[in-house]
Amino acid sequence: MDKLDPERRSANMARVRGKDTGPEMRVRRIAHRIGLRFRLHRKDLPGKPDLVFPKHRLVVFVHGCFWHRHPGCNRASTPATRPEFWQAKFEATVARDNRQQQVLEAAGWKVLVLWECGLKDEAVVERRLREAIAA
Repeated sequence: MDKLDPERRSANMARVRGKDTGPEMRVRRIAHRIGLRFRLHRKDLPGKPDLVFPKHRLVVFVHGCFWHRHPGCNRASTPATRPEFWQAKFEATVARDNRQQQVLEAAGWKVLVLWECGLKDEAVVERRLREAIAA
């Protein structure tokens, strides 16, 4: 059972941001520190990637484990209230992510997905960015 009434839950959910999130800002700082320059949320690309490295034809999505359903992650839990609603919402999100990734790859872009739970170790994030640029 939800501990909050519907109005308070709605207010909490409305505050969840889609861009400039903490995890996204962490990746931006790492990329900038290693000398990579990027554009943010390019509207002309499918999915408005969080970071775009035009020189390297690389797009980076920083996905939250809960919203984008990170496989095997304990943060990808399903709320107990209205599970049918949440399941449909999550399935639509995952399907949209897959479609956008396929369109980007077909257009010649490399796609890197960084999961929120994997951002704790900055050295790993830096290595993944460098590998994606080099590929």
